Amino acid sequence: MAGKLAAQGAGILLVTANVGSLFEDPENLQKTWLREFCQTVQAHRPLFVALHCQEVGGKNYEASMTHVDSFIKELLSSDALKDFSRARVYLDKNYQSQEQFTALGCCYFIHESLKNIQQFDFKAKKFRKVVGKEVCSDALPSAAMLEKEKFPQDYFPEVRHSVLCLLQSRFSHEALAFDLVNIHLFHDASNLVAWEKSPSVYSGTRQKALGFVMDRITDQRFERLPYFIFGDFNFRLDSKQVIESLCSTASVQTVRSADTNEVDKLIFRESDNDRKQLYSRNRGTSINDLLEFDRELSVFKERLHELDISFPPSYPYSEDSSQGKQYMNTRCPSWCDRILMSASARDLLVKPENEEKLITYDNIGPNVCMGDHKVQLTYLSN
Repeated sequence: MAGKLAAQGAGILLVTANVGSLFEDPENLQKTWLREFCQTVQAHRPLFVALHCQEVGGKNYEASMTHVDSFIKELLSSDALKDFSRARVYLDKNYQSQEQFTALGCCYFIHESLKNIQQFDFKAKKFRKVVGKEVCSDALPSAAMLEKEKFPQDYFPEVRHSVLCLLQSRFSHEALAFDLVNIHLFHDASNLVAWEKSPSVYSGTRQKALGFVMDRITDQRFERLPYFIFGDFNFRLDSKQVIESLCSTASVQTVRSADTNEVDKLIFRESDNDRKQLYSRNRGTSINDLLEFDRELSVFKERLHELDISFPPSYPYSEDSSQGKQYMNTRCPSWCDRILMSASARDLLVKPENEEKLITYDNIGPNVCMGDHKVQLTYLSN
């Protein structure tokens, strides 16, 4: 896509962001997030921006969903987007309908200089010209311009109402058409359960769910097109392998609950350990050391492709607005937030050797607090 759209002068910015933290602290985190996002747009100067959000309204959405409208208003009125004359914003905010609620949001911004952009109407099965700015947040299940699908309940029966699913949109420019898919997969509910075997039971659940997504977006209902899937995949490092590798000489202490006698925690102790973090930006385990245990995508290596990772894990960062680089101790750091693509989409990025190209894959706001997830971007241009 970079090769073909860029040939017409159209840089593309793909962004995925789990924004759950922002609505818990709108005065600090939300303002910082908006500033960093806008600076990124201004720095890259794309003509098409696709922003996929997860956990819209926050983790406690009943209390903080009211902050979403002001967030979108500030985004649309920002200086960074002032020359984007067309916008499509889809927000799944209706948490009172638990059978349908996903907490996903898709925001698409089109620069005034980019002509002939069309969006697909999934009901009419045809493309329509994109004109003006529209915000849809009340009836996503019936939105013609968006395909919505929740995972079957039996994929994760421990959760009564799963909020994890996908939203799919389709755009075309000149002779090129492509799909953009927003996704949120299941997390690790228990560190202890995740540690029990390799790969973990949670990894298996995510694999099944991602397979469901792949089958859904490549079925026979619509023409198959190149696609980009970006969102919070909740991919985790192989916990058992990480611990066995990093704590091979450690002693293990089992702590049980006084009430149930069930294992409450495991403590690994090494005599020469100075209590440093498993991974930090400046010391300890390197990115490449941890990438060895990032294996969940390998099952789909023939179907999904990713640019090389050279940035720190995107989760779980401290939600303290003064701690931009600090990880929380709740989980092992991992690359949850990813931008993946089909083989056909990857092929669209390939350009002749004599043509200059720019493809960026990185975190946004590496030195400031963006919430518990760092925002992930891919910028495609010539």
